[in-house]
Amino acid sequence: MGYQWEVSSFDAQPEKTAPADPTEVDPAAVVRAEAAVRADAFGPLRSLADITPGEDPSDVLRHVRSRLATFMMEYKFALDEVETKTNILREEFELIHDYSPIEHVKSRLKSLESLAEKVTRMGVPSDLGAIREEIRDIAGIRVTTAFVEDTYQIAEMLTRQGDLTLLARKDYIAEPKENGYQSLHLVVSVPVFLSDRTVEVPVEVQIRTIAMDFWASVEHQIYYKYAGQVPEHLTRTLTEVARIAAALDVEMGALRSEVQSLAEQGPHPPDGV
Repeated sequence: MGYQWEVSSFDAQPEKTAPADPTEVDPAAVVRAEAAVRADAFGPLRSLADITPGEDPSDVLRHVRSRLATFMMEYKFALDEVETKTNILREEFELIHDYSPIEHVKSRLKSLESLAEKVTRMGVPSDLGAIREEIRDIAGIRVTTAFVEDTYQIAEMLTRQGDLTLLARKDYIAEPKENGYQSLHLVVSVPVFLSDRTVEVPVEVQIRTIAMDFWASVEHQIYYKYAGQVPEHLTRTLTEVARIAAALDVEMGALRSEVQSLAEQGPHPPDGV
């Protein structure tokens, strides 16, 4: 099974959902796991905990808690690393240059409930290694820029860093989705250096302009409100607004190019002088 891009998966998650304590496990998830154990339907739980059948149910739950907490902790650390790299670039441009290509940075970590739902929907085996290989948007970061040109500049600056490995790239700016969605998506592998090992963890990076981000946020809210069953006239309107947003990005890019060209030519004397 290959990696499937889901353009709205980032918006479906609240910002900064990672718990402050990496060992913390969602109580609701534990309750559901306990119910599964009591129903003697915890084969997948044993698989996640990497223990053999016959173990006491309480041991199954304890192992599951420990392994899931460690698994999600690794993603939190990977997300922290990529966010730090992005913020370093942002601060460098603000201190050294007159302009920073980065306007906003947001990050999110999938909840256990959302991850479990996606594992089931995609038919991914109940194995943490398979989950890491097949689901690469568990940790995500979004970088918002002012201009289209900046999206590619940010992607180049990130991917040329020696400790990041580019796993996948999808350019929805050059080739927008049918509904008009635009964004540059990357999946990078980040080395997480722990006390006893180094773990390569995938992080999804979305880079898009302010106009693209505004459209995507509104589109997500509409699809959420109508549970995916959006009236046809609203779908047509969204597509048209996406075209307008793309045209705005083109116009703003041209305006910036003209301003930069005039600045390079130096001051001109007033007309008639």
